[in-house]
Amino acid sequence: MSPLFSDTIVALSTPPGAGALAVLRLSGPAAVAITAALFSKQSFARAAGHTLHYGTLRNPGSGEVLDEVVAALYRAPRSFTREDVVEISCHGSDYVVRQVLAALLREGARLAEAGEFTKRAFLNGAMDLAQAEAVADLIAADSALSHRVALNQLRGGFSQELRELRGRLIKFAALLELELDFGEEDVEFADRTGLAHLLAEVRAVVAGLLRSFELGNVIKNGITAVIAGRPNAGKSTLLNALLREERAIVSAIPGTTRDFIEDEVSIDSLRFRFVDTAGLRDNPADEVEAIGVARTRQRVRQAALLLYLFDLTELSPAEVRAEIQELTTGLDLPVLAVGNKTDLASAEAMAAFSNEFRSSQTNQFSEMPLVFLAAGQNQGLEALQAALVGQVRGTALENNASATIVTNVRHARALETAASHLAAVQAGLDTGLGTELLAADLRHALAALGEITGEISSEDLLTSIFTQFCIGK
Repeated sequence: MSPLFSDTIVALSTPPGAGALAVLRLSGPAAVAITAALFSKQSFARAAGHTLHYGTLRNPGSGEVLDEVVAALYRAPRSFTREDVVEISCHGSDYVVRQVLAALLREGARLAEAGEFTKRAFLNGAMDLAQAEAVADLIAADSALSHRVALNQLRGGFSQELRELRGRLIKFAALLELELDFGEEDVEFADRTGLAHLLAEVRAVVAGLLRSFELGNVIKNGITAVIAGRPNAGKSTLLNALLREERAIVSAIPGTTRDFIEDEVSIDSLRFRFVDTAGLRDNPADEVEAIGVARTRQRVRQAALLLYLFDLTELSPAEVRAEIQELTTGLDLPVLAVGNKTDLASAEAMAAFSNEFRSSQTNQFSEMPLVFLAAGQNQGLEALQAALVGQVRGTALENNASATIVTNVRHARALETAASHLAAVQAGLDTGLGTELLAADLRHALAALGEITGEISSEDLLTSIFTQFCIGK
Protein backbone atom coordinates (compact mmCIF):
# COMPACT_ATOMS: atom_id res chain seq x y z
CA MET A 1 0.00 0.00 0.00
CA SER A 2 1.41 3.40 -0.96
CA PRO A 3 1.94 5.91 1.84
CA LEU A 4 -0.72 8.57 2.44
CA PHE A 5 1.83 11.33 2.91
CA SER A 6 4.72 12.26 0.64
CA ASP A 7 6.35 14.82 2.93
CA THR A 8 8.38 14.33 6.10
CA ILE A 9 7.62 16.29 9.26
CA VAL A 10 9.84 17.19 12.20
CA ALA A 11 9.24 18.73 15.63
CA LEU A 12 10.69 18.99 19.10
CA SER A 13 8.88 16.34 21.15
CA THR A 14 10.24 17.32 24.56
CA PRO A 15 9.23 20.53 26.38
CA PRO A 16 11.01 23.67 25.17
CA GLY A 17 13.73 25.16 27.35
CA ALA A 18 17.18 24.12 28.49
CA GLY A 19 17.53 20.59 29.85
CA ALA A 20 19.80 17.57 29.89
CA LEU A 21 18.28 16.11 26.72
CA ALA A 22 15.95 17.11 23.92
CA VAL A 23 14.22 14.78 21.45
CA LEU A 24 13.53 15.76 17.84
CA ARG A 25 11.12 13.48 16.01
CA LEU A 26 10.87 12.97 12.24
CA SER A 27 8.13 11.02 10.48
CA GLY A 28 7.63 10.38 6.78
CA PRO A 29 9.17 8.64 3.75
CA ALA A 30 12.40 10.68 3.88
CA ALA A 31 12.93 10.56 7.67
CA VAL A 32 15.81 8.09 7.40
CA ALA A 33 17.45 9.77 4.39
CA ILE A 34 17.29 13.23 5.96
CA THR A 35 18.90 11.97 9.17
CA ALA A 36 21.51 9.97 7.24
CA ALA A 37 22.58 13.10 5.34
CA LEU A 38 23.69 14.63 8.66
CA PHE A 39 24.72 11.51 10.58
CA SER A 40 28.27 10.23 10.91
CA LYS A 41 27.26 6.55 10.79
CA GLN A 42 27.30 5.51 7.13
CA SER A 43 25.31 2.37 7.93
CA PHE A 44 22.32 4.31 9.33
CA ALA A 45 20.42 4.46 6.02
CA ARG A 46 20.48 0.66 5.78
CA ALA A 47 19.90 -0.10 9.47
CA ALA A 48 17.05 -2.25 10.68
CA GLY A 49 14.12 -0.78 12.58
CA HIS A 50 13.93 -0.61 16.37
CA THR A 51 17.65 0.09 16.69
CA LEU A 52 19.68 2.81 18.43
CA HIS A 53 22.68 4.52 16.85
CA TYR A 54 25.28 6.73 18.52
CA GLY A 55 27.21 9.28 16.47
CA THR A 56 27.58 12.93 15.54
CA LEU A 57 25.42 15.22 13.44
CA ARG A 58 27.31 17.51 11.05
CA ASN A 59 26.24 20.44 8.93
CA PRO A 60 26.60 19.04 5.36
CA GLY A 61 27.71 22.39 3.98
CA SER A 62 30.47 23.33 6.41
CA GLY A 63 31.16 19.98 8.05
CA GLU A 64 30.64 21.64 11.44
CA VAL A 65 29.76 19.20 14.22
CA LEU A 66 26.34 20.12 15.57
CA ASP A 67 26.14 17.64 18.44
CA GLU A 68 26.73 14.09 19.64
CA VAL A 69 23.42 12.28 19.51
CA VAL A 70 21.60 8.97 19.77
CA ALA A 71 19.22 8.27 16.90
CA ALA A 72 16.36 5.77 17.39
CA LEU A 73 15.13 4.27 14.12
CA TYR A 74 11.64 2.80 13.61
CA ARG A 75 10.78 1.35 10.21
CA ALA A 76 7.26 1.51 8.77
CA PRO A 77 4.78 0.14 9.60
CA ARG A 78 6.11 -0.69 13.09
CA SER A 79 6.10 2.86 14.43
CA PHE A 80 3.73 5.27 16.15
CA THR A 81 2.67 6.84 12.83
CA ARG A 82 3.14 3.65 10.74
CA GLU A 83 5.70 5.64 8.73
CA ASP A 84 9.49 5.65 8.97
CA VAL A 85 10.25 7.49 12.21
CA VAL A 86 13.56 8.76 13.61
CA GLU A 87 13.88 10.20 17.11
CA ILE A 88 17.10 12.14 17.69
CA SER A 89 18.18 12.60 21.30
CA CYS A 90 20.56 15.55 21.52
CA HIS A 91 21.75 17.79 24.32
CA GLY A 92 19.00 20.05 25.67
CA SER A 93 20.59 23.41 24.95
CA ASP A 94 18.24 25.80 23.15
CA TYR A 95 21.08 26.67 20.77
CA VAL A 96 21.82 23.01 19.95
CA VAL A 97 18.13 22.26 19.34
CA ARG A 98 17.79 25.25 17.00
CA GLN A 99 20.89 24.28 15.02
CA VAL A 100 19.87 20.62 14.63
CA LEU A 101 16.29 21.55 13.72
CA ALA A 102 17.49 24.07 11.14
CA ALA A 103 19.77 21.46 9.55
CA LEU A 104 16.91 18.93 9.32
CA LEU A 105 14.68 21.55 7.70
CA ARG A 106 17.38 22.40 5.15
CA GLU A 107 17.56 18.72 4.19
CA GLY A 108 13.87 18.68 3.26
CA ALA A 109 11.80 18.15 6.40
CA ARG A 110 9.04 20.60 7.28
CA LEU A 111 7.83 21.70 10.70
CA ALA A 112 4.97 19.58 12.00
CA GLU A 113 1.64 21.13 12.83
CA ALA A 114 -0.01 20.70 16.22
CA GLY A 115 -0.93 17.06 16.77
CA GLU A 116 0.24 16.05 13.30
CA PHE A 117 2.13 12.93 14.40
CA THR A 118 -0.98 11.57 16.13
CA LYS A 119 -3.15 12.69 13.20
CA ARG A 120 -0.93 10.66 10.84
CA ALA A 121 -1.18 7.68 13.19
CA PHE A 122 -4.98 7.92 12.96
CA LEU A 123 -5.12 8.43 9.20
CA ASN A 124 -2.63 5.59 8.65
CA GLY A 125 -4.85 3.23 10.70
CA ALA A 126 -2.63 2.87 13.76
CA MET A 127 -5.49 3.95 16.05
CA ASP A 128 -9.03 5.23 15.85
CA LEU A 129 -10.11 8.76 16.69
CA ALA A 130 -11.16 8.01 20.27
CA GLN A 131 -7.76 6.43 20.92
CA ALA A 132 -6.02 9.40 19.31
CA GLU A 133 -7.84 11.78 21.66
CA ALA A 134 -6.81 9.55 24.57
CA VAL A 135 -3.17 10.34 23.71
CA ALA A 136 -3.81 13.99 24.61
CA ASP A 137 -5.69 12.94 27.75
CA LEU A 138 -2.81 10.70 28.80
CA ILE A 139 -0.31 13.53 28.36
CA ALA A 140 -2.54 15.85 30.40
CA ALA A 141 -3.32 13.27 33.13
CA ASP A 142 -2.25 14.56 36.53
CA SER A 143 -3.85 12.00 38.84
CA ALA A 144 -3.89 8.22 39.15
CA LEU A 145 -7.57 8.07 38.15
CA SER A 146 -7.29 10.28 35.06
CA HIS A 147 -4.19 8.32 34.00
CA ARG A 148 -6.01 5.00 34.38
CA VAL A 149 -9.09 6.11 32.43
CA ALA A 150 -7.01 7.64 29.60
CA LEU A 151 -4.87 4.50 29.37
CA ASN A 152 -7.95 2.30 29.16
CA GLN A 153 -9.29 4.42 26.29
CA LEU A 154 -5.90 4.44 24.54
CA ARG A 155 -5.85 0.65 24.68
CA GLY A 156 -9.18 0.60 22.86
CA GLY A 157 -11.63 -0.35 25.61
CA PHE A 158 -14.14 2.37 24.74
CA SER A 159 -13.65 1.90 21.00
CA GLN A 160 -14.24 -1.84 21.20
CA GLU A 161 -17.51 -1.32 23.04
CA LEU A 162 -18.68 1.15 20.39
CA ARG A 163 -17.62 -1.13 17.53
CA GLU A 164 -19.66 -3.99 18.99
CA LEU A 165 -22.71 -1.74 19.31
CA ARG A 166 -22.37 -0.42 15.76
CA GLY A 167 -21.75 -3.89 14.37
CA ARG A 168 -24.99 -5.24 15.78
CA LEU A 169 -26.98 -2.22 14.62
CA ILE A 170 -25.45 -2.32 11.14
CA LYS A 171 -26.81 -5.84 10.58
CA PHE A 172 -30.34 -4.65 11.21
CA ALA A 173 -29.78 -1.46 9.22
CA ALA A 174 -28.68 -3.57 6.25
CA LEU A 175 -31.85 -5.64 6.47
CA LEU A 176 -33.99 -2.49 6.57
CA GLU A 177 -32.17 -1.14 3.52
CA LEU A 178 -32.83 -4.46 1.80
CA GLU A 179 -36.53 -4.06 2.51
CA LEU A 180 -36.42 -0.67 0.77
CA ASP A 181 -34.95 -2.34 -2.32
CA PHE A 182 -37.92 -4.72 -2.37
CA GLY A 183 -40.47 -2.10 -1.29
CA GLU A 184 -42.99 -2.94 -3.98
CA GLU A 185 -43.09 -6.61 -2.95
CA ASP A 186 -44.07 -5.85 0.68
CA VAL A 187 -41.48 -8.18 2.25
CA GLU A 188 -39.99 -7.89 5.75
CA PHE A 189 -36.40 -9.04 6.24
CA ALA A 190 -35.71 -7.35 9.58
CA ASP A 191 -37.45 -9.04 12.49
CA ARG A 192 -39.15 -6.16 14.34
CA THR A 193 -39.23 -8.05 17.65
CA GLY A 194 -35.52 -8.78 17.43
CA LEU A 195 -34.83 -5.15 16.54
CA ALA A 196 -36.83 -3.99 19.57
CA HIS A 197 -34.78 -6.25 21.87
CA LEU A 198 -31.53 -5.03 20.35
CA LEU A 199 -32.61 -1.39 20.64
CA ALA A 200 -33.37 -1.89 24.33
CA GLU A 201 -29.89 -3.32 24.92
CA VAL A 202 -28.08 -0.66 22.89
CA ARG A 203 -30.04 2.21 24.41
CA ALA A 204 -29.22 0.89 27.90
CA VAL A 205 -25.51 0.81 27.07
CA VAL A 206 -25.58 4.31 25.54
CA ALA A 207 -27.50 5.63 28.56
CA GLY A 208 -24.89 4.08 30.86
CA LEU A 209 -22.08 5.71 28.91
CA LEU A 210 -23.85 9.08 29.11
CA ARG A 211 -24.29 8.68 32.87
CA SER A 212 -20.59 7.98 33.16
CA PHE A 213 -19.77 11.37 31.62
CA GLU A 214 -20.50 13.16 34.89
CA LEU A 215 -18.07 10.82 36.61
CA GLY A 216 -15.57 11.14 33.77
CA ASN A 217 -15.70 14.91 33.94
CA VAL A 218 -14.75 14.73 37.62
CA ILE A 219 -11.88 12.35 36.88
CA LYS A 220 -10.54 14.44 34.01
CA ASN A 221 -11.01 17.91 35.48
CA GLY A 222 -10.67 17.19 39.18
CA ILE A 223 -13.08 17.00 42.10
CA THR A 224 -14.67 20.39 42.69
CA ALA A 225 -14.91 20.92 46.45
CA VAL A 226 -16.74 24.11 47.44
CA ILE A 227 -15.89 25.61 50.84
CA ALA A 228 -19.02 27.33 52.15
CA GLY A 229 -20.13 28.75 55.48
CA ARG A 230 -20.85 31.95 57.34
CA PRO A 231 -18.60 35.00 57.12
CA ASN A 232 -15.47 34.74 59.28
CA ALA A 233 -15.81 30.96 59.66
CA GLY A 234 -12.26 30.68 58.30
CA LYS A 235 -12.91 29.65 54.69
CA SER A 236 -10.09 31.70 53.18
CA THR A 237 -7.73 30.59 55.94
CA LEU A 238 -8.60 26.98 55.19
CA LEU A 239 -8.03 27.44 51.46
CA ASN A 240 -4.60 28.94 52.15
CA ALA A 241 -3.76 26.08 54.50
CA LEU A 242 -4.78 23.42 51.96
CA LEU A 243 -2.82 25.11 49.17
CA ARG A 244 0.12 25.94 51.47
CA GLU A 245 0.25 29.50 50.17
CA GLU A 246 -1.42 32.85 50.77
CA ARG A 247 -3.89 32.52 47.92
CA ALA A 248 -6.84 34.31 49.53
CA ILE A 249 -7.00 37.51 51.58
CA VAL A 250 -7.71 36.79 55.25
CA SER A 251 -9.33 39.48 57.39
CA ALA A 252 -11.35 39.76 60.57
CA ILE A 253 -13.80 41.97 58.66
CA PRO A 254 -16.88 39.92 57.68
CA GLY A 255 -17.60 39.62 53.96
CA THR A 256 -14.00 40.02 52.72
CA THR A 257 -14.47 37.37 50.02
CA ARG A 258 -16.91 38.67 47.40
CA ASP A 259 -16.25 36.24 44.52
CA PHE A 260 -14.78 32.79 43.94
CA ILE A 261 -11.16 32.06 44.65
CA GLU A 262 -10.14 28.62 43.49
CA ASP A 263 -7.06 26.51 42.97
CA GLU A 264 -6.02 22.89 42.66
CA VAL A 265 -4.04 20.55 44.87
CA SER A 266 -3.31 16.83 44.67
CA ILE A 267 -4.09 14.73 47.74
CA ASP A 268 -3.11 11.07 47.71
CA SER A 269 -3.00 11.07 43.86
CA LEU A 270 -6.49 12.63 43.63
CA ARG A 271 -6.88 16.13 42.19
CA PHE A 272 -9.15 18.47 44.11
CA ARG A 273 -10.22 21.93 42.96
CA PHE A 274 -11.04 23.90 46.11
CA VAL A 275 -13.34 26.91 45.75
CA ASP A 276 -13.43 29.60 48.44
CA THR A 277 -16.77 31.42 48.39
CA ALA A 278 -18.48 34.46 49.84
CA GLY A 279 -19.79 34.01 53.38
CA LEU A 280 -23.46 33.08 53.68
CA ARG A 281 -25.69 35.42 55.67
CA ASP A 282 -29.27 36.63 55.37
CA ASN A 283 -28.48 40.34 55.34
CA PRO A 284 -25.43 41.10 53.15
CA ALA A 285 -23.72 44.41 53.85
CA ASP A 286 -24.09 45.72 50.29
CA GLU A 287 -25.13 44.82 46.76
CA VAL A 288 -21.72 43.40 45.85
CA GLU A 289 -21.76 41.00 48.81
CA ALA A 290 -25.34 40.00 47.95
CA ILE A 291 -24.20 39.03 44.45
CA GLY A 292 -21.34 37.03 46.01
CA VAL A 293 -23.78 35.14 48.27
CA ALA A 294 -26.02 34.33 45.30
CA ARG A 295 -23.02 33.05 43.35
CA THR A 296 -21.98 30.91 46.31
CA ARG A 297 -25.34 29.15 46.27
CA GLN A 298 -25.05 28.61 42.52
CA ARG A 299 -21.50 27.24 42.88
CA VAL A 300 -22.67 24.79 45.55
CA ARG A 301 -25.20 23.40 43.08
CA GLN A 302 -22.36 22.76 40.61
CA ALA A 303 -20.00 21.14 43.15
CA ALA A 304 -18.98 17.50 43.42
CA LEU A 305 -18.37 17.89 47.17
CA LEU A 306 -19.33 20.47 49.80
CA LEU A 307 -17.07 21.41 52.70
CA TYR A 308 -19.38 23.18 55.12
CA LEU A 309 -17.12 25.14 57.45
CA PHE A 310 -18.47 26.49 60.73
CA ASP A 311 -17.05 28.29 63.76
CA LEU A 312 -17.23 26.01 66.81
CA THR A 313 -17.38 29.06 69.07
CA GLU A 314 -20.29 30.73 67.28
CA LEU A 315 -22.85 28.12 66.21
CA SER A 316 -24.82 25.35 67.87
CA PRO A 317 -25.40 21.89 66.35
CA ALA A 318 -29.01 22.87 65.64
CA GLU A 319 -27.92 25.98 63.72
CA VAL A 320 -25.38 24.01 61.66
CA ARG A 321 -28.01 21.37 60.94
CA ALA A 322 -30.47 23.99 59.69
CA GLU A 323 -27.89 25.76 57.52
CA ILE A 324 -26.67 22.58 55.83
CA GLN A 325 -30.23 21.43 55.18
CA GLU A 326 -31.17 24.81 53.72
CA LEU A 327 -28.06 24.94 51.50
CA THR A 328 -28.38 21.39 50.13
CA THR A 329 -32.15 21.03 49.75
CA GLY A 330 -32.89 19.20 46.53
CA LEU A 331 -29.22 18.35 45.92
CA ASP A 332 -27.66 14.89 45.89
CA LEU A 333 -24.38 16.27 47.17
CA PRO A 334 -21.81 14.67 49.52
CA VAL A 335 -21.19 16.98 52.48
CA LEU A 336 -18.18 17.11 54.78
CA ALA A 337 -18.84 19.10 57.96
CA VAL A 338 -15.75 20.93 59.21
CA GLY A 339 -15.70 22.51 62.68
CA ASN A 340 -13.06 25.22 62.79
CA LYS A 341 -11.22 27.04 65.63
CA THR A 342 -10.67 24.10 67.98
CA ASP A 343 -8.00 26.22 69.64
CA LEU A 344 -10.74 28.54 70.90
CA ALA A 345 -13.66 26.13 71.37
CA SER A 346 -14.61 24.48 74.63
CA ALA A 347 -14.55 20.75 75.13
CA GLU A 348 -18.30 20.84 75.78
CA ALA A 349 -19.02 22.47 72.41
CA MET A 350 -16.94 19.92 70.54
CA ALA A 351 -18.61 17.06 72.42
CA ALA A 352 -22.05 18.44 71.50
CA PHE A 353 -21.19 18.40 67.80
CA SER A 354 -19.68 14.92 68.05
CA ASN A 355 -22.86 13.63 69.66
CA GLU A 356 -25.02 15.27 66.98
CA PHE A 357 -23.04 13.96 64.02
CA ARG A 358 -22.07 10.56 65.39
CA SER A 359 -25.35 9.73 67.00
CA SER A 360 -26.87 6.33 66.28
CA GLN A 361 -30.15 8.08 65.49
CA THR A 362 -31.28 7.97 61.88
CA ASN A 363 -30.68 11.41 60.41
CA GLN A 364 -28.65 12.97 57.66
CA PHE A 365 -25.79 13.66 60.07
CA SER A 366 -25.27 10.08 61.17
CA GLU A 367 -23.56 9.39 57.81
CA MET A 368 -21.95 12.79 57.35
CA PRO A 369 -18.22 12.94 58.14
CA LEU A 370 -17.25 15.51 60.79
CA VAL A 371 -13.76 16.92 61.14
CA PHE A 372 -12.39 19.31 63.75
CA LEU A 373 -9.48 21.62 62.96
CA ALA A 374 -7.82 24.95 63.64
CA ALA A 375 -7.09 26.23 60.12
CA GLY A 376 -5.16 29.26 61.34
CA GLN A 377 -2.73 27.02 63.25
CA ASN A 378 -2.60 24.30 60.53
CA GLN A 379 -3.96 21.82 63.06
CA GLY A 380 -6.16 18.95 61.91
CA LEU A 381 -5.38 19.29 58.19
CA GLU A 382 -4.24 15.67 57.96
CA ALA A 383 -7.62 14.49 59.29
CA LEU A 384 -9.41 16.74 56.80
CA GLN A 385 -7.35 15.44 53.89
CA ALA A 386 -8.03 11.85 54.96
CA ALA A 387 -11.77 12.61 55.12
CA LEU A 388 -11.66 14.17 51.64
CA VAL A 389 -9.95 11.12 50.18
CA GLY A 390 -12.39 8.90 52.07
CA GLN A 391 -15.29 10.60 50.29
CA VAL A 392 -13.79 9.40 46.99
CA ARG A 393 -12.15 6.07 47.75
CA GLY A 394 -14.60 3.17 47.64
CA THR A 395 -17.20 5.23 45.77
CA ALA A 396 -18.28 4.95 42.16
CA LEU A 397 -15.42 7.27 41.27
CA GLU A 398 -12.84 4.80 42.49
CA ASN A 399 -14.64 1.55 41.65
CA ASN A 400 -15.36 2.45 38.03
CA ALA A 401 -12.02 4.03 37.15
CA SER A 402 -11.01 1.00 35.08
CA ALA A 403 -14.42 0.66 33.38
CA THR A 404 -15.51 2.42 30.20
CA ILE A 405 -16.00 6.03 31.26
CA VAL A 406 -16.74 8.94 28.93
CA THR A 407 -14.48 11.92 29.66
CA ASN A 408 -14.67 13.78 26.34
CA VAL A 409 -17.37 16.40 25.68
CA ARG A 410 -17.39 15.56 21.95
CA HIS A 411 -18.04 11.90 22.73
CA ALA A 412 -20.87 12.81 25.12
CA ARG A 413 -22.55 15.01 22.51
CA ALA A 414 -22.31 12.25 19.90
CA LEU A 415 -23.81 9.76 22.35
CA GLU A 416 -26.67 12.17 23.07
CA THR A 417 -27.36 12.41 19.33
CA ALA A 418 -27.25 8.63 18.98
CA ALA A 419 -29.59 8.20 21.96
CA SER A 420 -32.08 10.64 20.42
CA HIS A 421 -32.20 8.78 17.09
CA LEU A 422 -32.36 5.37 18.77
CA ALA A 423 -35.35 6.62 20.77
CA ALA A 424 -36.94 7.72 17.50
CA VAL A 425 -36.40 4.23 16.04
CA GLN A 426 -38.07 2.72 19.12
CA ALA A 427 -40.99 5.12 18.85
CA GLY A 428 -41.30 4.24 15.16
CA LEU A 429 -41.46 0.53 15.97
CA ASP A 430 -44.12 1.16 18.61
CA THR A 431 -46.30 3.13 16.17
CA GLY A 432 -45.69 0.98 13.09
CA LEU A 433 -43.67 3.62 11.26
CA GLY A 434 -42.62 2.87 7.71
CA THR A 435 -39.32 1.16 6.90
CA GLU A 436 -37.87 4.23 5.18
CA LEU A 437 -38.21 6.41 8.30
CA LEU A 438 -36.91 3.65 10.59
CA ALA A 439 -33.88 3.20 8.35
CA ALA A 440 -33.20 6.95 8.28
CA ASP A 441 -33.17 7.26 12.07
CA LEU A 442 -30.99 4.18 12.38
CA ARG A 443 -28.52 5.63 9.86
CA HIS A 444 -28.30 8.84 11.91
CA ALA A 445 -27.67 6.86 15.10
CA LEU A 446 -24.92 4.84 13.41
CA ALA A 447 -23.34 8.02 12.05
CA ALA A 448 -23.25 9.58 15.53
CA LEU A 449 -21.55 6.51 17.02
CA GLY A 450 -19.15 6.39 14.08
CA GLU A 451 -18.08 9.99 14.66
CA ILE A 452 -16.64 9.03 18.04
CA THR A 453 -14.14 6.54 16.64
CA GLY A 454 -13.59 8.41 13.38
CA GLU A 455 -15.24 5.84 11.12
CA ILE A 456 -17.24 8.84 9.97
CA SER A 457 -15.31 12.12 10.10
CA SER A 458 -14.67 15.38 8.30
CA GLU A 459 -11.54 17.45 7.79
CA ASP A 460 -13.02 20.23 9.95
CA LEU A 461 -13.57 17.78 12.80
CA LEU A 462 -10.03 16.40 12.56
CA THR A 463 -8.54 19.90 12.45
CA SER A 464 -10.53 20.91 15.51
CA ILE A 465 -9.33 17.86 17.46
CA PHE A 466 -5.66 17.73 16.55
CA THR A 467 -4.91 21.44 16.79
CA GLN A 468 -5.49 21.04 20.54
CA PHE A 469 -2.44 18.74 20.75
CA CYS A 470 1.09 19.92 21.42
CA ILE A 471 3.32 20.35 18.36
CA GLY A 472 5.57 17.33 18.93
CA LYS A 473 2.68 14.90 19.39
